[in-house]
Amino acid sequence: MRIPYPPALRNLVYRLYARRVEGRLDHTQVPKHIGVILDGNRRWARADGRTTEQGHQAGAAKISELLGWCEETDVEVVTLWLLSTDNLDRPEQELKPLLGIIENTVRDLAADGRWRVHHVGNRDLLPTATQQVLKESEQATRDNTGVLVNVAIGYGGRQEIADAVRSLLLAHAERGTSFEELAEIVDIDLISEHLYTRGQPDPDLVIRTSGEQRLSGFMLWQSAHSEYYFCEVFWPAFRKVDFLRALRDYAARHRRYGF
Repeated sequence: MRIPYPPALRNLVYRLYARRVEGRLDHTQVPKHIGVILDGNRRWARADGRTTEQGHQAGAAKISELLGWCEETDVEVVTLWLLSTDNLDRPEQELKPLLGIIENTVRDLAADGRWRVHHVGNRDLLPTATQQVLKESEQATRDNTGVLVNVAIGYGGRQEIADAVRSLLLAHAERGTSFEELAEIVDIDLISEHLYTRGQPDPDLVIRTSGEQRLSGFMLWQSAHSEYYFCEVFWPAFRKVDFLRALRDYAARHRRYGF
């Protein structure tokens, strides 16, 4: 029969193990940009006998911990998928409190003073109040020198590519570029200049929690050469040791960039 260990002892073992993994981590092999699909809030809540809102709140509380771990391990850019375009179709009784939690989370990130907050997504799809929070947070943190935190809210990979193409067409229409001329010059780099993450490095590593092994449209363009790490644990239960295991796994891989 398996003997359950007291929580205090279990936590001590986890801390010691995390310290051991971190001590063996080669910081020269750490990904500079990590994308995170924060999945499993609702399932964690159901398993723990809590409400959906409490699950989202627990997931939001985990974000500052993650960013602290990223700072400690020299990660420079983190993209957090907080709300997809598909999520906007959720019932009002779930979407409204979720948006409130997201707004508070973004405010807290801005108030922390360490991070640079940048929104990625179609802002026009979001309520006015959410748009205002994003705008104010970006302005308040633009001079910060810490980890660049992309908050993907109202984000979809296909939507981003469509928006990038639309932006490219409008920009060249203003310059008087003909369709024939544009067809001659359009390439990967030109489209990349109009993505939500323009000017940033593509993600080296994409982490998804909750055991699901799919991207669901996350950073479709940017993740062409990314490494993926799928973690069984639900997002609110994600621990430092889980994060360090992802970095260790990444460092052990030989990146082939599509070959």
